[in-house]
Amino acid sequence: MKPLLTLLALLVMSRVSLAADGLAWAPRELHKPVLLAQADGDDAYDPFSDYSEFDEASDEEADINFFRNGRFFVLGFTGGMRAFTDVLAKLYGTGPTYGLFMSYFFDLRFALQAGFVTGDYAFELATANGKVTGNVSMTFMDISLKYYLNTQNVTRGLADLNPYVIGGLSQTYRTLTISGTSDNSRDATMGLHVGAGIELPLMRKKAFFGIQGLYRYFNFKDENQALVDPVTNLPTNIKPTGDSYDIMGSIGLNF
Repeated sequence: MKPLLTLLALLVMSRVSLAADGLAWAPRELHKPVLLAQADGDDAYDPFSDYSEFDEASDEEADINFFRNGRFFVLGFTGGMRAFTDVLAKLYGTGPTYGLFMSYFFDLRFALQAGFVTGDYAFELATANGKVTGNVSMTFMDISLKYYLNTQNVTRGLADLNPYVIGGLSQTYRTLTISGTSDNSRDATMGLHVGAGIELPLMRKKAFFGIQGLYRYFNFKDENQALVDPVTNLPTNIKPTGDSYDIMGSIGLNF
């Protein structure tokens, strides 16, 4: 009987000792730091977030690049030479043209440009009674879109040229004055223009010098009608068909 009581006493004492050890260990476990999964909250998948097909990170990077390296507005002066094609090349002489322009940039590639160019050119009409001379003035009011080509994969020398293509609409005004008379004729028409050019940065990209070639298509109401001899008032067999093209240089200030 005595050995049995001794065994029971040992069992009770061992249980009490284990319970005491457990209570002593529990506070240490509660205060022990727990390692969390190393995940960025921004990159973690959120099943409740709205789906978007746009990459916000890339859009933000493009915006930052535009604010650092892009242009908002451009003001500039342009000047060069204008020539004509087809029959107009025989009627109108080649001469200078000049004007102003302003550009607004949507991003690094696209810009909206508004401007005007004007010039005076010699007029000469050969008739049976001799030559009729005078002056023709042409003014173009332009609205254009410019797209600057991506030059990331070309050499730095070519990338600094900033090549672009341009196209848009023109409101074209023409005034014809005949020498020796007080008469002049005025008319207007809508036209199209398309071209290309380059821009060389100056003054740490605060300005640029540009070269541009532009072809202009227009159709005045008398293009398919025979011209009238102003001396005899008789029609000739000459129809003033043709368009014009410009070779221009420009100086612009970037804002």
